[in-house]
Amino acid sequence: MHTRQEFQLYGSCTAELNQGDPGSSLWSYVFLILLPIGTFLLTGLAGCSKKEAPAPPAPPEVTVTAVVQQDVPIYNEWVAQLNGPVNAEITPKVQGYLLKQEYQNGFFVKKGQPLFELDPRQYEAALDAAKASVARAEANLAKYQADVARDTPLAAQNAIPQKQLDNDTANRDAAAAEVLAEKANEKNAELNLAWTNVNSPIDGIAGVSNSQIGDLVGTGTKMATVSQVNPIWAYFNVSESAFLGVASRVEGIISGKVSQDSLARTSIEFIQANDAPYPEKGRFVYVNRQVGSQTGTIQMAAEFANPNAALRPGGFGRVRIQTGVNGKALLIPQRAVIEVQSNYMVVVLSSDHKARFRPVKMGERVGPNWIVSEGLQPGEEVVAEGIERLQMFAAAMPQLAKSGIPVVAKPFTPASAEEGSN
Repeated sequence: MHTRQEFQLYGSCTAELNQGDPGSSLWSYVFLILLPIGTFLLTGLAGCSKKEAPAPPAPPEVTVTAVVQQDVPIYNEWVAQLNGPVNAEITPKVQGYLLKQEYQNGFFVKKGQPLFELDPRQYEAALDAAKASVARAEANLAKYQADVARDTPLAAQNAIPQKQLDNDTANRDAAAAEVLAEKANEKNAELNLAWTNVNSPIDGIAGVSNSQIGDLVGTGTKMATVSQVNPIWAYFNVSESAFLGVASRVEGIISGKVSQDSLARTSIEFIQANDAPYPEKGRFVYVNRQVGSQTGTIQMAAEFANPNAALRPGGFGRVRIQTGVNGKALLIPQRAVIEVQSNYMVVVLSSDHKARFRPVKMGERVGPNWIVSEGLQPGEEVVAEGIERLQMFAAAMPQLAKSGIPVVAKPFTPASAEEGSN
């Protein structure tokens, strides 16, 4: 069927042909013959210019790993706070004006090392007075001893009354007691003078001084604190139910029936505040006598070697202890798990190289891996990388999500430092 324009063009060409020009009539005739063919060809080409249906997308490429079955240690963690086994409050034993601070704040100090010096002059004077009193008492004692030595033979000859000898003897004994008392005062004066030098009672780190030069300090003044830091203790609280699991072992140790090494040999790790494991392993050293009435927990402590003072009193971290073994646990990489609102799913590769989504139940995380408690069997293969591509593919072609998405599978190679930790 031709269009109105084609008939108009056909009519005009016929009119030219009828005008009798032989050359133009020939070309017009050819034109009239080819016009329908050209129209048909143009129409066909216009139809062929329509887009063809797109080819199906190529199967996505993924990496897969097998479900591994092995025994996995079970660890428990508790928040812990560090403290020194001994924290000595430095308090002077005598009153006086502070003359000198002999240590640098925050530095290591040794047992017996001088920390502060107080004004000693009043105690030096007191010592001199005490020495003088001792000398006076000793002189009196010598006099009475001489009286007894002189009057003893006279009394035996009845040259003097026996009562005089008895008085001499009593005076001698009283003078001897006076000498002992004055010597005790002298010793006390020596101690007071020595205590004007305030020394460290332990090896440790001395904190910032609370007293300034010129301050009047006394027996109620806390001048500084020295903390023992090697070893250092990590205190943590365990629930009563968890403690009952080891109560029999603890009872055996504190009663002397079992060697303390039985509990001390338990390897303990300390995870620092920056999540880095402390290189030294610890051991149990302390279990409190009672369960806290407010918290229902019992305090325990683990001891860690700390030669470089990397751990400081007051610091926080986590104590990790192996409490058992999960036999024949199923492990997959954490990156293979899809988590949506506490629901978990993995992509399983079947023998026909098709990936299917499967719900699972997960247990504890173990390093870069995750324990599967339900939904997988040993040896099955799960997708570790490329899950996002599969999700996009399933969204575009939902009918394949049920029947299985064809994939190109390659083995998964874990990185040297996987993300995730227990």
